[in-house]
Amino acid sequence: MTTREASPGASPPPTFRADAVVDRVEASAYRIPTDAPEADGTAAWGDTTLVVVEVSAGGGTGLGYTYASSAAASLVRERLADVVLGVDAMATSAAWAGMVAAVRNVGRPGIASTAISAVDVALWDLKARLLGVSLVSLLGPIRDAAPVYGSGGFTTYSLDRLREQLGGWVAAGIPRVKMKIGTHPADDLGRVRAARDAIGPDAELFVDANGAYSRKQALAQAERFAALGVTWFEEPVSSDDLEGLRLIRDRGPAGMDIAAGEYGYTPSYFRRMIDAGAVDVIQADATRCGGITGFLRAAALAEAVGIPLSAHCAPSLHVAAGCAAPNFRHLEYFHDHDRIEHMLFEGTPSPRGGVLRPDATRPGLGLEFRRQDAARFAV
Repeated sequence: MTTREASPGASPPPTFRADAVVDRVEASAYRIPTDAPEADGTAAWGDTTLVVVEVSAGGGTGLGYTYASSAAASLVRERLADVVLGVDAMATSAAWAGMVAAVRNVGRPGIASTAISAVDVALWDLKARLLGVSLVSLLGPIRDAAPVYGSGGFTTYSLDRLREQLGGWVAAGIPRVKMKIGTHPADDLGRVRAARDAIGPDAELFVDANGAYSRKQALAQAERFAALGVTWFEEPVSSDDLEGLRLIRDRGPAGMDIAAGEYGYTPSYFRRMIDAGAVDVIQADATRCGGITGFLRAAALAEAVGIPLSAHCAPSLHVAAGCAAPNFRHLEYFHDHDRIEHMLFEGTPSPRGGVLRPDATRPGLGLEFRRQDAARFAV
């Protein structure tokens, strides 16, 4: 924990002062095992690390988080805390710019951006709490709910588990679901067919290769998937292969959106992807791209060129920003993150009728961290 002491003789600040400076920054990390082995086309994992940041000012405390390495918590404590301490709690943009400048020699993409993201979310949560409003009210909603798609279908799942999970979401009222492909390409068509059988003919079916395919392989698979009603093909090739994404976007089946962007850490990343004409839908992740501030900047870029925006993972964190972002299509109701957020946060929203609704009666994000429940997972 990093704190800034009040000057000698100063009286303690009253509760929830809006005219206050940041006086405490704390970061902690928790490694939570998955409920079953998980894998996608290019990676496998058995646990997920949650990094939590709390920022205080004027008697209030804001909560932010990211899914990243525990190194992000160390970076918050060792480099970002001193930048944020003493900053006006209302000046979220100034704090964001200061943090970006502070990581110049560390390297902004990757760990540094996830650390900035967690602090930025905490600052926005703090700002809303000090003003006594919900984050969605502070941001200014365009819509009162964010459409979601159920996301899981890991390549480690049996066909029975795949059918159960995706079919369960559709039965619960979520009209669109996504599954992972690419670990064993020869099996993918059969797995997609099993998913379609489980969800019926009307639900939307998305696939995500996480960059596992080659260009020609992805084109061939896209045609096969289209015959099964797949309408979304995420990262058919590496998101670094902008020419390959553009090729598949131009030559792939009509009615199938090509999507990527979850590994965007800076506004310039999204600008390059958009300028390359690489995607039909841009994805942004506020736990990676610089928090609420970075997410809204990505949304502005998408709006400027008329491309839809989709939020990647961390559903409880994205719901307010999704309601405020222009050109917003939906957010990813990711199985692993939803499970963690319900375990460790009070106030986590659940889908109703295929949407998540922010609770405008709760201040900030509307979340409270269950520290005692999280303690057994502490890194």
